[in-house]
Amino acid sequence: MRTPLPIRMKIVPLPAGLCWLAILCCAAAATAQAPPGPAAQSAPVVLDRVVAFVNQRVILASDLDEEIRLSVLNAGDLGQGELTRQRALEQLISRSLMEQQIRKEDAQAAEPSQSEVDARLAELRKELPACVHEDCATDAGWKAFLAAHNLTPERVNAYLRYRLEILRFIELRFRQGIGISQEEVARYYNKTLLPQYKPGETIPSLEQVAPRIQEILLEQQVNVLFDNWLANLRQQGDVEILDPDLEIPGKTGSGGGQ
Repeated sequence: MRTPLPIRMKIVPLPAGLCWLAILCCAAAATAQAPPGPAAQSAPVVLDRVVAFVNQRVILASDLDEEIRLSVLNAGDLGQGELTRQRALEQLISRSLMEQQIRKEDAQAAEPSQSEVDARLAELRKELPACVHEDCATDAGWKAFLAAHNLTPERVNAYLRYRLEILRFIELRFRQGIGISQEEVARYYNKTLLPQYKPGETIPSLEQVAPRIQEILLEQQVNVLFDNWLANLRQQGDVEILDPDLEIPGKTGSGGGQ
């Protein structure tokens, strides 16, 4: 579900509450460039910087690093190659817009319980391809996997909670009220499913596959509604990328929000 991301590239003043961060970053950079003295050698400086704003919400360079580390938990992303910093920023922008809208709508019903998060974590530890060599189903293997990818149990827990919340929100907001007619099911069966079978293969009856076809058609409609909703959020939102190196090719231009 990818939609164009309108982004306006310009230099913008930091909001008042964020000026301290810019000052600290500049001061840290100046310290790093100064000739190292005894104190500097014994006190390493950790640098961070603002790379984008999403409706005045900050995205930091360290957020991109963490998003890349967390990508190892997404089995569905296999085959797309290594997550680049540009793609990581795109994901963070979409996530920030969705989170802000969920909070705006006060969608408390979308919040998963801790037991649901724990259940998803248990599934992940058993099924995640990246966990095969570490045997993540065991506590020792899971601990080794987290250490190898510089992750903590708390951060993984928060990430899974977010993903479950988004899925529940989509379910509540878009699936309700969608109806699939028998005519639509029959059309999909005749025009989409049957042509996939080769001569001589056993073809299931319409009655056998109707429930699954209904689910497929429902998911397709939900995807369309969700894509349109997210595109609208991006159009109305105020997104500013401050690092030209993170500009997403083919996704620059004027956007709404001002």
